[in-house]
Amino acid sequence: MKWCIMLMGLMLLVLPVTAWGDYREEFEKGFLTKTWSGQQPEENFCIECHSSEKMKPEYLRITDEWKASWHAQNRIACHDCHGGDPKDPAMSMSPHRGFVGKPEPNEVPEFCGKCHIGILKNYLESGHGRAFRSSGNGPNCVTCHGSHNIQQANIEIISEQRCAKCHSYDRARAMKQALFLTEKKIEELSRDLLSLRNEGVYIDDDRMNLFSIQADFRALFHSVDVNLVKERTDEFSHKLAAVESRITATERELRFRRNFSAIILLFFVGMGSVLYLLIRTPKE
Repeated sequence: MKWCIMLMGLMLLVLPVTAWGDYREEFEKGFLTKTWSGQQPEENFCIECHSSEKMKPEYLRITDEWKASWHAQNRIACHDCHGGDPKDPAMSMSPHRGFVGKPEPNEVPEFCGKCHIGILKNYLESGHGRAFRSSGNGPNCVTCHGSHNIQQANIEIISEQRCAKCHSYDRARAMKQALFLTEKKIEELSRDLLSLRNEGVYIDDDRMNLFSIQADFRALFHSVDVNLVKERTDEFSHKLAAVESRITATERELRFRRNFSAIILLFFVGMGSVLYLLIRTPKE
């Protein structure tokens, strides 16, 4: 009788551990992959119209580029930049619904700066921004990032092929070198957080913190000031070290839980084997 009670107690300890994988899978399928309201996203007539066969090829290309962009991945659609009403085809391009259309070249920085406020400030104060304001045709946002097929920013944007179109690559190379270690650490931490999320760990707070650090650092880059980047590198290194410390602590806790679960499982198997042998042993 005592062995039976012990066996039941061990089962109560082990079953939650062994059932966690199934629970996590069901949780992700039933909750994480759906909107909280349970409703599907609404139609976007801007995208539908620009994807139709009646549209000119150059306009069809716009939607294809946007669908492959970082904006699309983050649910930033046509109306977020160009205004208008994507729910009403009759008013989708109405100024009364905020439609502003395609910006003129000299309007591009302010156009993108509606969302990228910190970057706009640093850009306007930079050599790039001053050249643009004085001539009207200097480098602006789309010169480096493109207009619709915008990808997640990374250090590879700084390349001789791109930068040498306007000037020598020497200064750009120095900027890239100044950015390298910090950008590399940001990429490493992003991969670590993704790995934790795949393990079922809640990482939104750290992900948003890292995103904020990354945004501040890349806004700093748009100053195109090598010395300023070097001066503030330590500041960003300390912030990233704090994120890394939390990630390391979480990984350590995960390892402990896995090891503890394995020990409990082995103990359970061992006790089951002992119980089996006791039952099978003939009584004298």
